[in-house]
Amino acid sequence: MQQSSLRSIISIVIVLFLAALLILAGSQEAATLGKVPIFALCVALAFIIQWLAFIPAFIWQTERFYDLTGSLTYLTALGAALWAVEVITFRSLLLALLIAIWAVRLGSFLFLRVMQDRKDSRFDVIKTNGLRFFNAWTIQGLWVSFTAAAALVAMSSTRVVDFGWLGTIGVLLWLAGFAIEVVADHQKRVFKGNQKQQGSQSPEFITTGLWAYSRHPNYFGEILLWCGVALIALPVLSGWQYITLLSPCFVYLLLTRVSGIPLLERAADKRWGDNVQYQQYKASTPVLVPQLTVK
Repeated sequence: MQQSSLRSIISIVIVLFLAALLILAGSQEAATLGKVPIFALCVALAFIIQWLAFIPAFIWQTERFYDLTGSLTYLTALGAALWAVEVITFRSLLLALLIAIWAVRLGSFLFLRVMQDRKDSRFDVIKTNGLRFFNAWTIQGLWVSFTAAAALVAMSSTRVVDFGWLGTIGVLLWLAGFAIEVVADHQKRVFKGNQKQQGSQSPEFITTGLWAYSRHPNYFGEILLWCGVALIALPVLSGWQYITLLSPCFVYLLLTRVSGIPLLERAADKRWGDNVQYQQYKASTPVLVPQLTVK
């Protein structure tokens, strides 16, 4: 067995083990559908959707609907939670609405981008290997489950608590994070469009707008909005359910240590490492948290 295949098998086992632990923690004191915790059903649904989508993706050797499937999974899990609970609270509706808005916006943005670019370079090597490609889809199941865990637990909780000041702060954080992510993505897309029109007359990396204060402002916004979701969910959590508050920590670790920033930074260093302007930009601009002082 090839080493890459062995690593993929180990990764899949670890992912499923983490998902099982998440289900055990999040299902405590949760509402049930029959005898099955609603939270457990939502997590299982997240993985089933990924595995079903993997089949045509591998047959056609395409990653074009990978991110779109992720967004649809969020919407499906949220819809299932609302459908299964007996009482839908204001908190539940708000959490579902905020995550749905984020999922539709980001999913459509990423889908249009991959359709325009005609590929996602992250999958150039792995999509030809069945186990590695399946592992990528399985990881997306864990991504959806972990990021939405606090919200799904709150939506399926048997406790009813006033919205309170924590919920208000959470909404404000979500609004700030969502705005930062949307603006940063728009600025970079416009920059790339202008770059194609101007050819070599413009710099090849963006240093304007929010990108003048952080090298990855869109990821900062992403982390911030999930912190907001966790705060909104917090008042109705109890016992082992508090583990689901790791949601924003999971987003932070994945974006800063695994797939997001490390991959982009390595690619940028390889492409522009000898560029003096890039070296100056990198030295003077924080990698994630925006630098608020005027340059």
